[in-house]
Amino acid sequence: MSMYQEGYQYYIAKCKQFGLEPINFYYFVQQLTQEQLNAFNEQAQEVKISL
Repeated sequence: MSMYQEGYQYYIAKCKQFGLEPINFYYFVQQLTQEQLNAFNEQAQEVKISL
C-alpha cells in the first residue's frame, strides 16, 4: 500500500484546493480503481519532477 502514498498526498492537496473533505487512505486504496490509483500516482510524480 505504501506505493500509493504519493498519489494519496496529491489527492489530499487537490481536495483541499477545491474545498472537499478527503477520504482516509484505507478507503482511497479500497474504493478507487487501479486506473484511478495509477493516475494519482502519475500526477504526483509529475508534480515531484517539476519541483
